[in-house]
Amino acid sequence: MNTLESSSVDLAPAKAIVARHGGGRDACIRILQNLQAAYGYLPDAALRYVVENTEISEGQIYGVATFYDQFRFTPVGKHMIRVCHGTACHVNGAGKISGALEDELGIGNHETTKDNLFTLETVACLGCCSLAPVKMIDDTVYGRLTPEQARKIIKDYRNNAATKSS
Repeated sequence: MNTLESSSVDLAPAKAIVARHGGGRDACIRILQNLQAAYGYLPDAALRYVVENTEISEGQIYGVATFYDQFRFTPVGKHMIRVCHGTACHVNGAGKISGALEDELGIGNHETTKDNLFTLETVACLGCCSLAPVKMIDDTVYGRLTPEQARKIIKDYRNNAATKSS
């Protein structure tokens, strides 16, 4: 676990989560889900707090957190981009959508842009098969995409972010 991070992470959310869910081993997944909701990822310092203040071992924490794709150990960007690669999206060009986004953003799958504005990830299914190919930014679905449309949407988000910061 990273000791540099320990001093910069506010442990108040971790303490409240452990208090709410108790210290039993059966609370592991609920605690991890709540930690990720509070921090946006699973900080080492918060995980250490859980290990030191519950019956959950470090091995169990990391076993569960690495088994499920929903958990992350690094911070994500302000906007989460999910590109569906389910069957309908795959046959309708999801690979081209991902390629266009990777090129536009300058990052690969499960990476975050240097400005921390976007994190990109492919997912198995978004449940929007009739709109294939689909991407989701935060909670907004964009369907029937072309690579050009996928790029334009990113440019629009960047322009809006630049406008808000001026």
